[in-house]
Amino acid sequence: MRHSSRRKFLQTSLTGLGFFTVPASLHASGTPIKKMKIVCVGGHPDDPESGCGGTLAKLSALNNDVTIIYLTKGEAGIAGKAHDEAAAIRSKEALAACKILNVKAVFAGQIDGDTVVNNKSVDEVKKLIASEKPDVVLAHWPIDSHKDHQAASLLTIQTWMRSKEKFELYFFEVCVGQQTMIFHPTDYVDISDVQEQKRKAVFCHISQDPDSIYSCGHASMEDFRGREIGVKAAEAFVHMTGSKNGIPPWAL
Repeated sequence: MRHSSRRKFLQTSLTGLGFFTVPASLHASGTPIKKMKIVCVGGHPDDPESGCGGTLAKLSALNNDVTIIYLTKGEAGIAGKAHDEAAAIRSKEALAACKILNVKAVFAGQIDGDTVVNNKSVDEVKKLIASEKPDVVLAHWPIDSHKDHQAASLLTIQTWMRSKEKFELYFFEVCVGQQTMIFHPTDYVDISDVQEQKRKAVFCHISQDPDSIYSCGHASMEDFRGREIGVKAAEAFVHMTGSKNGIPPWAL
């Protein structure tokens, strides 16, 4: 009974957000499946790549359209560099990483270290996400030590709550324990076969010392999440659930 239960758990976990239960382009019946639109919202260049780059690579390989929305260009992320210079360097690194993952990059225009959550910024992010017509959105976990990560998450949550067009929302983790806190996954994606592709994307962010990104905890995260579902490497997510009808009309 214990073995049977574990096998069922592994099968459920390896479906990974429900995306990998069928071949890349066919249902079990042999009919084409719907091509999906996926959006990932991150605070800075390198956040989506390090948090869920493997999943993004797998989704793209399955012929889905994948877009990363970077809330900022990482303007404050290079010591000794002016914001404009740092933004140019880091956005170029992000574009290179997106090319490796085969995804599209969009920059939301907020400033690293000075992100804003207000009605105007909610509307701006909502419009960006709506323009992609996503089936699924991935975003930072809201309980995070970095306020830009919190801002990216809250803006995405508000978009999810206010959007007329429905999409599934999942949260990813970064540098767990040091940045992401009290994260208890509901879903996993086996990234064993794209782990090196993810690593190459992260290493495009030369200005951020990519070795330190992995030593921050991302390598151990991939290993630990993989151990949780019995594979070499995995990424973990929390699925957003609950009613979207809790916002009073005057707050919309």
